[in-house]
Amino acid sequence: MSDDLVGEVAPAQRFDEGRLKAYLEKEIEGFGRNLVVQQIKGGASNPTFKLTADGPNGPLRYVLRKKPPGVLLASAHQVDREYRVMKALEGTGVPVPRMRHLCTDDSVIGTAFYVMDFLDGRIFRDATLPGLTRAERAEIYDQLNLTLAKLHQVDYVARGLGDFGRPDGYFERQVARWTKQYRGAESEHIPAMEQLIAELPAMIPADKSVSIAHGDYRLENTMFHPTEPRLIAVLDWELCTIGHPLADIGYNCFLWHSEGQSWGSLLGVDFATSGIPTEKEYVAAYCRRTGRDHIDDWNFYLAFGVFRLASISQGVYRRVLNGVAPSDRPAVNGTPRLAEQALELLHRKS
Repeated sequence: MSDDLVGEVAPAQRFDEGRLKAYLEKEIEGFGRNLVVQQIKGGASNPTFKLTADGPNGPLRYVLRKKPPGVLLASAHQVDREYRVMKALEGTGVPVPRMRHLCTDDSVIGTAFYVMDFLDGRIFRDATLPGLTRAERAEIYDQLNLTLAKLHQVDYVARGLGDFGRPDGYFERQVARWTKQYRGAESEHIPAMEQLIAELPAMIPADKSVSIAHGDYRLENTMFHPTEPRLIAVLDWELCTIGHPLADIGYNCFLWHSEGQSWGSLLGVDFATSGIPTEKEYVAAYCRRTGRDHIDDWNFYLAFGVFRLASISQGVYRRVLNGVAPSDRPAVNGTPRLAEQALELLHRKS
């Protein structure tokens, strides 16, 4: 992680560092001394911090993820679920950081939080991967694809996640959930969101596949080796549940349609020379790895992912307006355009 992504803790995100230090020294064996807390930039949901402590053989580094301060939407920011799923995935072949401790006692720093090991690696926020070779770009996207396929083939019951979510009715519940979340943060009338809320429930596909669903699987939420095109960690599991695998691949493929560089975009990429696969090639590779011939109702899976992103965007905008966003974000609502894109994808001619 580059130094420019780590800095001072934002005023709205500060907590009692002395209390945290005393707590972690008791709860994590060999935690270290002389704690230094810095905030990791990026991310609009759960504030993330780098913790550095003095160990017997040099610095010890950790990452702390916590709920944001203030009044929160129901069922959002569940850091305990992030911790549980990453702990369960240890040893499955899906790369995750080592989990150290979960704290659900709000009295320590004001909200629930967990601590995991800090990993040295690269997070690619520009999906076009400038500065890399064609072969490196191809391998990075192949690793992204392979890891998602591995996740969807994990036996979640055997990993102790049988009660992590209901296996039936995933899209019905998700459309209802994100509609409710949107209503809870609504700041203006958005016609495209109203149309999506009306249309999506009747267009849910018949496919009843079930797997662990990451919920926010995209290039920016993974970490790669510092010098090799090898994926070493999947991050940001807040939205994870037992759900539908095609929700993940549909959301992942918004990269090929997104207009916003802050989320990641492949618009304008020369796929013939860049090494980056086309959307069709990427989906075909996923199908081969998961034993599918093809994916019916592809437009729905794409549109649903963008609808959910629009709802999340509305929540971020509401937190900006309320002054509790965990990063310096402008007070600009991206939800209207995202909702329009979701409608365009839903009704496009294949």
